[in-house]
Amino acid sequence: MSVLTFIGSGQMASALSFPTFENGHEVRLVGTPLDREVIDGLKKDNYHINLKRTLHDGIKYYQIEDVEEALKGADLVLCGVSSFGVDWFADNILPILDENVPLISVTKGMIDQEDGSMITYVDYWKSRLPEDKKNLSINAIGGPCTSYELADHDDSAVAFCGDDIETLRKIKDIFEAPYYHINLSTDVKGVECAVALKNAYALAVTLAVGLAEKREGEGAIHYNSQAALFQQSVREMTELLKLAEGGPENLIYGAGDLYVTVFGGRTRRIGTLLGRGLSFDEAMQELAGVTLESIVIATRTANAVKKLAANGKADPADFPLLMHVDEIITQGKPVDIPWKAFETETY
Repeated sequence: MSVLTFIGSGQMASALSFPTFENGHEVRLVGTPLDREVIDGLKKDNYHINLKRTLHDGIKYYQIEDVEEALKGADLVLCGVSSFGVDWFADNILPILDENVPLISVTKGMIDQEDGSMITYVDYWKSRLPEDKKNLSINAIGGPCTSYELADHDDSAVAFCGDDIETLRKIKDIFEAPYYHINLSTDVKGVECAVALKNAYALAVTLAVGLAEKREGEGAIHYNSQAALFQQSVREMTELLKLAEGGPENLIYGAGDLYVTVFGGRTRRIGTLLGRGLSFDEAMQELAGVTLESIVIATRTANAVKKLAANGKADPADFPLLMHVDEIITQGKPVDIPWKAFETETY
């Protein structure tokens, strides 16, 4: 049995308590300062108010002020914050971790830098490590898996990535379950870039859902337009993965994650509202209080392309769908899919 400390009681971290607890490990779930209500509810009856599922009886729950107690004797730490909590985790948690205890993160996203390059959260956290923690093993989880379906034991296939394959194998042994299938990769940049991009493009694909409803009423569904935007998304993700210098084999994780995100969740909601004709500000008001990482990733990726273009390393014309999503978010432009820009000739 291993002792696992999950910091951040978001939906994915909490869902991962199912395979790990069922594998016989001790699971300690620590709330961030934003999770106080979640932890209070879990302490009461194991019910997660956001995940809408009852966690296993026997999981230990901690408020953030007790995080150091929760870390005592831990064999593995999991970061369960959203992309909005990346700096908070770097400032408050990294300095108190034992560098001999591996860390794995469920946080998806990348950060654009001044030169247009993008770094993974794994690399960002490595750059923020205190001098006495430089040997900390930081790993990440990517791939198509929604938290509520994982909690329901639906078969899910993901990728765990990190620098050391032996460490990854040990972590895999902790998490793997009959319904939770794990690939391993040492291409952190490739895996993390691929799965981060899906957030921006899931928003793009679901614009078609809203456009259909705008024409024909709520509930109208057309798959041709969704598939066309999915196709263009994969094309642009392929080129972005090259720019990020990630291995092309990792596109499967981004494409799979794109598929599952399009069919449910918060990003589908914002894309649908925009497609229906709401302005970006109106759509955000409709979803007040909802964490939307797709917005962060879309704007960061578009900014990276613009910076690379300024340095002659990329052409925004190769990313018409991403650029249109960025215009919707940053300039308040209405949805007007640039279909002609998607057309190509191959000979």
